[in-house]
Amino acid sequence: MIINTGMRTDIPAFYAEWFMNRVREGYVLVRSPYNPQLVTRYRLNPDVVDVLGFCTKNPAPMLPYLQELKEFRQFWYVTITPYGKEIEPNVPAVAEVITSFKKLSLKIGPAAVGWRYDPILLNGEYTLQRHIEEFEKMAKAMSGYTEVCVISFIDLYNKVRRNFPQAREVERNTRLELGKKLAEIGAEYGIRIKACGEGRELEKYGIDCDGCLTAEVYERAAGAGLVMPKINKSRKECSCYLGADIGAYDSCGHLCRYCYANTDRDAVAVNRKRHEPKSPFLIGREMPGDIIKEAKQESWKNREMNLFSIL
Repeated sequence: MIINTGMRTDIPAFYAEWFMNRVREGYVLVRSPYNPQLVTRYRLNPDVVDVLGFCTKNPAPMLPYLQELKEFRQFWYVTITPYGKEIEPNVPAVAEVITSFKKLSLKIGPAAVGWRYDPILLNGEYTLQRHIEEFEKMAKAMSGYTEVCVISFIDLYNKVRRNFPQAREVERNTRLELGKKLAEIGAEYGIRIKACGEGRELEKYGIDCDGCLTAEVYERAAGAGLVMPKINKSRKECSCYLGADIGAYDSCGHLCRYCYANTDRDAVAVNRKRHEPKSPFLIGREMPGDIIKEAKQESWKNREMNLFSIL
């Protein structure tokens, strides 16, 4: 099975110590975001966890633990964008994240680390031309350290509209022009461009529009074919394989203004105060009335297919 860590928060950046405590104890407890009294217990054991999936804006806090995670297959997406503190208040500087990205790639291999350049938003400072220039600088710096870059354009969810009222949708003509140029830059530096949740409109430029966390991605990370259950779609535009996320909403300290996972700063502050590194829960502890259910876990590896080894 797949354990995801990054749809609800950034565990490597803010909760690395907690995560490693959970790995050492061999399990984690996760509250349902829809009914907090429903709790799922997941085993963190490489016998049943085929791939650990990470999404982060700062992998540095996890780098010291990579040796301890060597028995797990992993796939990482690291988001690196050109925005300043007015949009990404607590994200480290681009140069720092690129340095951490390279260290991560050298440890686990470039096929196990993807770059995300998203969400793409445009305004008076972050113009189409600036995106092209910044993207090329980053692509040049990371050439040889990754095989793929995922792009997407900002989605104006309700939380985004509330926390970032200045944000505007990117017009179709601009999406096409920028997508075409980014595909050309990616080809120049040996980085395949994938689109996340953008339909098929960029496909004509050679961009892979089949999704960013697909069965193929996980199979390459697992080093084997995977017989995966029915896909769990988070939205109709998304063809990625999601589920079994051990994070919690309203807990990411980056406080990016375009974030869909945080309600507001106050909610994040409250939850981060409730975090205990030794708790089996990311936020808080067991409460009266909790109903704990053991997750059904088994390896999905097809032992007859070992065509995807990346190490």
